[in-house]
Amino acid sequence: NANANANANANANANTPPFTKMAEEDTTVKEPLDLIRLSLDERVYVKLRGDREIRGKLHAYDQHLNMILGDVEETITTVEIDDETYEEIVKTTKRAVRYLFVRGDAVTLVSPPLRT
Repeated sequence: NANANANANANANANTPPFTKMAEEDTTVKEPLDLIRLSLDERVYVKLRGDREIRGKLHAYDQHLNMILGDVEETITTVEIDDETYEEIVKTTKRAVRYLFVRGDAVTLVSPPLRT
């Protein structure tokens, strides 16, 4: 019975891809998501649909660009037209959020941190 459990565990592990840790020297960018991968645990700038912008520390992402960001500053820009003068009034609203889940289909741009 112990052998059966050991075989079952070995089979389960054979079907599970091994956990791979990013090598420190693996900084090559061969495809678009590599740039996002290199920005993990760094502050990034993300532009979203609806005139929204966020800056925060990238904790996780997936192939759809769904992201989890921490210590986020969100900026929402709205433009209103004055009824009397017909001038555009641009308003920005900012808020701080500890953690934020960003749905990937709202993302229009991701800017990694500046590197020197």
